[in-house]
Amino acid sequence: MKFSDITGVEYTKQTLINSVKNNHIAHAQLFLGKDGSANLALALAYAQYINCTAKTENDSCGTCPSCIKFSKLIHPDFHFIFPTSTTKKVTKSKEAISQSFMKEWRSFIPDNPYPVLSDWAGFFGAENKQCNISKEESRNIIRSLSLKAFEAEYKVMLIWLPEFMHPAAANAILKILEEPPAKTLFFLVSNDADKLLTTILSRTQIIQVPQFTDQEISNILQEEYQVEEERAKHIAYLAEGNLNEAVKLSDEVKNISADFFKQWMRICFKNDFTNMLKFADDFQKMGKEDQKSLFQYSLNIFRESLLWKFADPELVRLENEELEFVKNFSKVLNENNLEMMVNKLNQSLFHIERNANPKILFTNLSIFLGKLFRIGA
Repeated sequence: MKFSDITGVEYTKQTLINSVKNNHIAHAQLFLGKDGSANLALALAYAQYINCTAKTENDSCGTCPSCIKFSKLIHPDFHFIFPTSTTKKVTKSKEAISQSFMKEWRSFIPDNPYPVLSDWAGFFGAENKQCNISKEESRNIIRSLSLKAFEAEYKVMLIWLPEFMHPAAANAILKILEEPPAKTLFFLVSNDADKLLTTILSRTQIIQVPQFTDQEISNILQEEYQVEEERAKHIAYLAEGNLNEAVKLSDEVKNISADFFKQWMRICFKNDFTNMLKFADDFQKMGKEDQKSLFQYSLNIFRESLLWKFADPELVRLENEELEFVKNFSKVLNENNLEMMVNKLNQSLFHIERNANPKILFTNLSIFLGKLFRIGA
C-alpha cells in the first residue's frame, strides 16, 4: 500500500515520511486509532515506504520488487501477528496462530484496509468464537526475528490489535520489544491503548491516528463507491469517523433513518400506543443493518440536541431540515430524561446486535421513551 492510497490524515502521513527522510525511525511504534481509522493502512504504507528501493519524495514507488512484495503481503521480511481462534479447519488451540491463517490474511487485507475484528473473524471462519493472540505467538515472534533479513533493509513485525494478546505472550515479548535485533521494527496497530500493558506502552513511540472527518468520508464514498452526494453526507454523519462502518452503510442501509426517527419521536411524545405497535411492525421488517442504523442515528441526534441545548450550538454538525428538527427536539429534552434515554438506546443497540426480538425490543423502548418525555425539568 502507498500513502497516496490513503485519503486524508495528511499530517500523520507527512510525519511518517519525514521520519524516514531524517533517519529517525523508532524501532517500536504504536499506531493508535479507533475502529475504522487509517491506523493499519498507515502502518502498511510506512513499512513499504521504508523498504522501497526507489522512493519518491513523498511515497514509495509501488513498482520495485520490494514494493510489489510488500503490497501483496508476501515479503519474507514482513511478518504479521493478529487475533485468531480455532475453526472447523484449525481445531487445536495450539495451531490457531497467525501463520495458520496467512492465506486468509493476504486475501482479506487488500480489500479491507480499514478492518474491524468482527469482519476478520467472519472472514477466516471464527464464527462466534472469541479471538485472541495466544501465548504461543511469542515464540513465533522471537523465532521470526532471530534471523537476519533476507532482502529488505529492515525486518518489520506488525502486530494488529495487540490489546487481544494473551498476558503471557505480551510479557514474553517485552525484552525483544525494548532491545530488538539490528534493523528490526515493531509496528503495533491498536484501537484501545487502555487494554495494553503499561510496559508495552512505555516501550513504544505512539502515533496518534485521527478519525476521518465527515467530509473525507463523504468524498471517499462519492469518488470510490459512487454514492450520491446527499446520501454520502448522511452516511458520513452516521459513521462518526469510522470508514469501515461508512462503507458497510453505503452497501446495506437505505437512507430511511431521519424520517423514521422524526415520526417515531412524535409518536413517543404523544404516547400513541397504537402507532407505537405499527412502528414496531415496520421496525421488525427492516434488515438488521437498518435497525442498527436507526438506533445509531437516534443516538447521534440526542448528542447533537445535547450540544445545542447545553453546550455550544456551533459544535452541532447538522444543517437544513435536520438542524431545525434538533432545535425543536431539544426543547423536550432536559438533564433528567436525556441520560436515561441515551442509556436505553445504547442498551437496545447492544441487544439488537445480539439478535433480540426486534418487535418486542422496539415496543419496550418506545413505551420507555414515551414515559421519559413526561419527566419535567
